[in-house]
Amino acid sequence: MRLTIFFGKLLLLCVPACLLHSQVRVGADVFIEAHLGLVKGKNVGLITNQTGRLASGDFFLDALLQRSVNVIALFGPEHGIRGEAAAGESVRNGRDVETGIPIYSLYGDTRKPTPDMLRNVDVLIYDIQDVGARFYTYISTMALAMEAAAQAKISFVVLDRPNPLGGIKVDGPILEDSLKSFVGMFPIPVVYGMTCGELARMINGEGWLAGNVKADLTVIRMEGWKRGMAWEATGLAWIRTSPNIPTSSTAKVYPATCFLEATNVSEGRGTPRPFQTIGAPFIESDKLSATLTDLHLEGVTFNPVSFTPTSSKYKGIECHGVFIEVTDEQSFQPVITGLHIIRRIEQMYPSDFILKTKPFDRLMGSAGIRDLVANVESAQITAIDWHEDLDAFKSAASRYFLYPLTDDADG
Repeated sequence: MRLTIFFGKLLLLCVPACLLHSQVRVGADVFIEAHLGLVKGKNVGLITNQTGRLASGDFFLDALLQRSVNVIALFGPEHGIRGEAAAGESVRNGRDVETGIPIYSLYGDTRKPTPDMLRNVDVLIYDIQDVGARFYTYISTMALAMEAAAQAKISFVVLDRPNPLGGIKVDGPILEDSLKSFVGMFPIPVVYGMTCGELARMINGEGWLAGNVKADLTVIRMEGWKRGMAWEATGLAWIRTSPNIPTSSTAKVYPATCFLEATNVSEGRGTPRPFQTIGAPFIESDKLSATLTDLHLEGVTFNPVSFTPTSSKYKGIECHGVFIEVTDEQSFQPVITGLHIIRRIEQMYPSDFILKTKPFDRLMGSAGIRDLVANVESAQITAIDWHEDLDAFKSAASRYFLYPLTDDADG
């Protein structure tokens, strides 16, 4: 059945009352219960946003202040402390309206905390929910903040949170050095299968910080999380991680469709289900749905859809395309799926489709993939093999794991 969607304004955050009983205790919960000694009598800087909450729904910042922790500075990543800034929009310095604490932007002219920002800070804490894709910028913010903390000789604490893509699947090419940017700073795949705490340990341990500096790093582990755990099994409510990742279902398909940002096909910004809803005025929904379905890609479905975005590409213009849903997380191959989508649209609409090579290469992390996909048939796309590189990455990454590899192990 064809879906026709018209978009209105959405709330940015899930109401705290909708939080479920959680079987996973995030690093912030564990910190409040058992690790306040790390900040006793110290000046604290906090890198956070709207996702920095306890499992109860309370903000971690509020919990610190209620316990008389001296938070003297807040640092905002892309989208800001409250998660309201649009993708790519600069975040400004200011003061938190609730507490009066200074807010320093890490997404504008400055992306790394400066010595002035860190003056008088003794401990820098990172508490942000990530989505597990290399090009989501929060992990770049984390790494640059680690680097700044190391250079300032102050301790750095990561409060760990689940990877919504799990801790087993890895997918996509390893980032090439020539394509390093804020949407990819380190030699990791598109889907890297680690929590932010584990990744911080790897960044530190592998010497990836500038000048080979080492952060005085502490990772506060979660309790109850296992590598094979789907987000829904955590019992945690999904808090919109950024304006265009409103649900955990969005996060699951994001590593497949984010590549459309480098094309003239809408990735669904300005719709209730961005990255799941894709299309353009020149696309025929039924034909695209049928041709993608005929590929028999595992773990994913494509249903025809028409929509009118309220922002971004084709604002106010009716578009046609597909609604994408991941039906089996284990078998779903996000990067291969994304390449199939791009290749099929290019084949069907060669005079309309546009791909911007530099942005695409930055997102993919490999310049060779673009040329390969442009000149092969579908079976060859499916056969693209980066497993040798991924096996080497998994072997290196496993040295930094904090959680059991199998669901039946203790966690």
